[in-house]
Amino acid sequence: MAEVAVVEALLFGDDGAKAAATEAVIHLTNKQRHKLADNGAIPPLVSMLHNPPDFKSLESALFALLSLAYGSERNKIRIAKSGAIPLFLNLIRSQIHPLIDHAIAALLILSSSSSNKRSMATSGAIETLNQTLLQNNTTQVKLDIIVTLHNLSPYIPTFLSSSTSSSLIHLIHESEKSSKLVEKSMCLLEHLSSSSEIALRAISSTEIGIRAVVESVEEGSKQCKEYAVGILLMICESSRERYRGMILCEGAIPGLLQVSLDGTRRAKGSAKSLLRLLRDCESGGGERLKNVVVEEVMGEIYRGGTEVGMVEEMIARLTT
Repeated sequence: MAEVAVVEALLFGDDGAKAAATEAVIHLTNKQRHKLADNGAIPPLVSMLHNPPDFKSLESALFALLSLAYGSERNKIRIAKSGAIPLFLNLIRSQIHPLIDHAIAALLILSSSSSNKRSMATSGAIETLNQTLLQNNTTQVKLDIIVTLHNLSPYIPTFLSSSTSSSLIHLIHESEKSSKLVEKSMCLLEHLSSSSEIALRAISSTEIGIRAVVESVEEGSKQCKEYAVGILLMICESSRERYRGMILCEGAIPGLLQVSLDGTRRAKGSAKSLLRLLRDCESGGGERLKNVVVEEVMGEIYRGGTEVGMVEEMIARLTT
C-alpha cells in the first residue's frame, strides 16, 4: 500500500481499511514513514486509540505510532501534540497486557524529546509510572519505566519526588542487587536525592531504605556501588547524629572499605568521606576495636602499595 493510500485509508476508510493501513505503516521504510507523518497520518492513528474497533486494531495503532516516533524528533513532538500521552496513560492504567508494555515503550520514546518532557510530567505520567513500577511486570518494562522517569526527572515536582524514591527503594529491596535494573534504579535514586531533601528523607526514613542501599554497596555492580555510596554519604551528611548509627547497624563498614579499595574514582572518594563520618573515637568495647581495625585498613589504603589480599583480610575481620 503506497503512502498516499495509507493516509487516505486512515483518514477516510472504514474500520477494516484503517486496520489494514495501520498494519502497513509498520512495514514501511523510514523514508516512507516520514512522508506519512508529513501527510497527516499521526492524528488519525492517535484517534484510533480512543475507540478502536477491536484489540488487534488498537495494538496495530500503537505499533504504528511507535514506528513513526522511533528516530524522529519531529514525529515525537507531533504525536505528543496530537493528544497521545493521556491515551497512553489510560492504556497503562487499563492493566491489559501486552498493551501496557507497548504504551510504556511509547512514553519512553516520547520522553527522550526535550519538547515533550514538561507536558508529560504534568499529565499524570509520573504518578502512573510510579504505581506501575511496583506491579508484576517484566524486567524490560521496569527498565523502560525507570529510564522514562530519569528523562522526566528535571520536571518531577517536589511532592512527587518522595513517592518516586519510595517506589525505587522497594524495587531495589526486592531485586537482585547485581542486576542492571538495580543499577539504573540506584542511578535515578541518587539523582533525585541530590536535588531534593524530600527524596533523601524518603530513603532514610523508610525501614528498608538504608538497608537496601547498604546491600547495593556490597553486592551491586561497580557503577551501582558508586551511586549507593553517594546516597549514603548524602544521608550521613544531612544528619550524622541521626543516621550514623542506622548506617552502622546495617553493617556498612566492610562494603565501604572494599569500595574505597577497588571502586570507581568517585566511589573511592565518597567511601573515604563517609568512613570518616562514621568513625567515633568515643566508642567503647567492641566498637572501639572495630574503629581501630577501620583505621588500620584505611591507613593501608591511603598509603598504597599494600597487597589487595592483605587489606581484604583486614576487612574480613570486621564481619566476624
